[in-house]
Amino acid sequence: MSYPELTKLIETLRARPRVSDVGERRKGIDAFAKAFPPAGDIKIDAVTLGGVAAERYAAPGTNATGAVLYVHGGGYVIGSLDSHRHVASEVARAAGVPCYALDYRLAPEHPFPAPVDDTLAAYRQLLGQGLAAGRIAIAGDSAGGGLVVAALVAIRDAGLPQPSCGWAISPWIDMEASGGSMTSNAASDPTVQKETILEMARLYLNGADPRSPLASPLHANLAGIAPLLIQVGSIETLLDDALRLAGRAGAAGVPVRLDVWPGMPHVWHLFHPMLTAGKQAITQGGDFIRTTMTAGPPFRFPA
Repeated sequence: MSYPELTKLIETLRARPRVSDVGERRKGIDAFAKAFPPAGDIKIDAVTLGGVAAERYAAPGTNATGAVLYVHGGGYVIGSLDSHRHVASEVARAAGVPCYALDYRLAPEHPFPAPVDDTLAAYRQLLGQGLAAGRIAIAGDSAGGGLVVAALVAIRDAGLPQPSCGWAISPWIDMEASGGSMTSNAASDPTVQKETILEMARLYLNGADPRSPLASPLHANLAGIAPLLIQVGSIETLLDDALRLAGRAGAAGVPVRLDVWPGMPHVWHLFHPMLTAGKQAITQGGDFIRTTMTAGPPFRFPA
């Protein structure tokens, strides 16, 4: 399918100035997102989950017996409720249940494993509020996509029931940036480069082992985690992270669907107000969540 808006978007992304200062990068990602305010029919409430600040988004007709826990991207260093409000709020609409966006702690102030701990604490509270595990989904993009998988592993290891599913968008699962697409797609990806990935990994790890399974789920035992939907763009430097995640999940017996979207840049969902493919990808993720919540375990993708 052709997306006429895509060329202009990629040109805009390439033209953005490269900033190294963490504070300026945080301001930049939040300011960029202000061009895309959430839809007017979304109800937004400030909440706390597991001691962590969050926002709850509900679209008209929301079924409050379920929930999506959304963890934003940004390399564990940048990103916020402000940067992803327009995405997480549309996830609520697509999934038909409230979406809770988590303002988890960021590095370098709060390095690994703070984001994993915060996500696990938030999940515990959703369970404690009376939601059935099978009516909860965990979704996230980029670093948040890796955090989805790390959280599922942490949930399993804590002896808690798995949620209905995990939805990993352009996931970053390898702190060593060892995937071949880091080089082969370097010229085509307008946003993510190996040098930046390694710098964010350094800030996040703060001396921890880059192969720690909860930092780099590439090295985690994935047996027994919830079904996964993985979405990635074909021009991404993180393409091989998604491919390797799908392979390892499938080999561990996890029901997994990998969708590689031709020509799409990193987390194209962020641009859904101007990019048709962004809307379509969010709709697909919402449909996946609805299906897994309805089908219940053991979930199997249709042949």
